[in-house]
Amino acid sequence: MIYLANNIKHIRILKGLTQEQFAEDLKVSRSRISSYEENRAVPPIDFLVDLSEYFKISIDILIKNNLSSATDPSFIEIGNKRLLFPITVDGANEDLIEIIPVEASAGYLRGYSDPEYIEHLNKIKLPFLPTGTHRAFPIKGDSMLPVKSGSYIVARFIEEVSSIKDGRTYIVLTLNDGIVYKRVFNKIEEHGMLLMVSDNKKYDPYYVPIDEVLELWEFTCSINTQEYEEHELKLSSIASMLTQLGVELKELEKIYK
Repeated sequence: MIYLANNIKHIRILKGLTQEQFAEDLKVSRSRISSYEENRAVPPIDFLVDLSEYFKISIDILIKNNLSSATDPSFIEIGNKRLLFPITVDGANEDLIEIIPVEASAGYLRGYSDPEYIEHLNKIKLPFLPTGTHRAFPIKGDSMLPVKSGSYIVARFIEEVSSIKDGRTYIVLTLNDGIVYKRVFNKIEEHGMLLMVSDNKKYDPYYVPIDEVLELWEFTCSINTQEYEEHELKLSSIASMLTQLGVELKELEKIYK
């Protein structure tokens, strides 16, 4: 438990809590919190369970991982694993959409849980999106026609893999394939896997073991760029299109309210 004391203190501070507030939330004394943070005492199992539920992070991660580099108190759960999930917010504490550029999409597999990597991505805000955390992912190839290679899928982060709606499309970050966009079917109970299906029938369906799924994002909208060739698309023009789309839809929302 070499990391536990520092992790408790670090995440408490990230959440903006004093020891008194934290102790009150967990229904223990402030001195008890202090003893755990200063590594003068080892928390019992029942406290670790409460701590895990409060932080929304597994006991295993709290004990075995150094979370001191985390700059955001948000976490995700994929399958039975919890991983640090950096979310970018603006000055009003509203979620921003990070845009994963085509040239950096291969690096997303290495940097998806790295706050520094996420921090350096271009960001926009789309006011028309539903509640949730969204990112914009580049699409390569023709497996999901009519979505063209070079287009972007804006997708909402899904916390529970089990909440997949069969037949809907998702961005799936997998251990071996990186970013893929497919129609997904939940076969976890039968096979411990997800079935990935392309809309272009020349590509065969295939299975991905659930323990290889790192992130899951549900389709919200696509920016199809049929009038452009792939080499003509730049990140700045994609960001401009997304932002303009947000402005236009926000104005329509005002008109029809």
